[in-house]
Amino acid sequence: MKPELPLTTHRRHFIKTVGGTAAMLSASMAPNLLLGQAKGANERVRVGVMGLGRGRGHISALMDVPNAELAYVCDVDKVRLAAGAKAVIDKGGKEPKAVEDFRRMLDDGDLDAISIATPNFCHTPAAIAACRAGKHVYVEKPGSYNAYEARKVVEVAKTTDRKVQMGTQRRSYPGCIAGIQKLREGAIGRVLHARCWYANKRQTIGKGQPAPPPEGLNWALWQGPTQDRPFKDNLVHYNWHWHWYYGGGELANNGIHSLDIARWALGVQYPERVTCEGGRYHFEDDQETPDTCEAVYSFGKSGLISWSGTSCHQRKPEKVSFVTVYGEGGEMDFNGSGYTTYDLDGKEIDKNTEKPSDVPHFQNWVNAITSGEPLNQPIAQGQISTLLCHLGNIAYRTSGAVKVDPQTGDLVENAAGMKLWAREEGYRTGWDV
Repeated sequence: MKPELPLTTHRRHFIKTVGGTAAMLSASMAPNLLLGQAKGANERVRVGVMGLGRGRGHISALMDVPNAELAYVCDVDKVRLAAGAKAVIDKGGKEPKAVEDFRRMLDDGDLDAISIATPNFCHTPAAIAACRAGKHVYVEKPGSYNAYEARKVVEVAKTTDRKVQMGTQRRSYPGCIAGIQKLREGAIGRVLHARCWYANKRQTIGKGQPAPPPEGLNWALWQGPTQDRPFKDNLVHYNWHWHWYYGGGELANNGIHSLDIARWALGVQYPERVTCEGGRYHFEDDQETPDTCEAVYSFGKSGLISWSGTSCHQRKPEKVSFVTVYGEGGEMDFNGSGYTTYDLDGKEIDKNTEKPSDVPHFQNWVNAITSGEPLNQPIAQGQISTLLCHLGNIAYRTSGAVKVDPQTGDLVENAAGMKLWAREEGYRTGWDV
């Protein structure tokens, strides 16, 4: 099938200036894209990067993509905003426009794309707003905060015909691609099962206290689509991951990477049943999500995937791989950016090691915009993997197990689970996706 040629002309001034930091995008604004020709392969793609923690990695990678230009940096924290602009200059780029509010980027009809590295709860609303403004999108994993958003961002990417790449960058690692190809060729026989591991030594986040937001942080903009809540001094810039209101715990934070490889290796889509058990064992603090967790995904006769996460214990000297894929004739381990294959007796029979880099994933995205090259991780495929994380968290927060329709990924007769499918209290005015 020939790849579709992307549309690249934009609707200018899609979002009108509105007063107040809480006033956001109008849900009634529908796309009105002008049809145009694909950009030439040698044309530069002007990109704005949003969220300058992880986003500084985006800057570094994009500046190694020959036909990408860093035109904007955006962050709600003035310190991070300055650091992001400096990162562009230090790497030899022109000084980018630095904006606090990402809507200012969408106002620019000459901007081609935005790269989103904000907290999870902003991923889908920002991606949807960008698509509707005619921009192509690179969005970090997990790409959605809940299952409803996972479906909605895919829908909008399709209807606006934007190139939306999800940041599970191993889909573009040459070593990982080669490993999957070896599996398809029968390197370990019929693939049966994949196990994923994550281990870290995170410390306690303590007990947060209400406090004024730090100077230079726009607290209203940081909260984005969520309802307004008081600032707490142990939340920003990372510990929001461990609060259900803002994040999806370690499963959505790091589990998505390994689960995506496992699903890719088995060639499966939606599971039939998901179980997830664990708890918060190591510290008495404000963290709500589990520090120890075991999630299991049953795909019926197509195989089984499991994910074992320990945030506060590195499991030394236990030796575990990032992902191990088991087949009738041996196993394949994925670590870093390559793979190692073993026979049934544990003898190494093949190995591929390469230095990991985000550049190939960004290059693939830019190539998709300029020449119609197929995306390595289009949002539609990425969100199937992300849904595994959402389903695992729903199982953990309800009965410990959920049944799933393997054709659609929907929950089966689960009223308690459906209360967690979407944001029950809704979105801040103007952010409804």
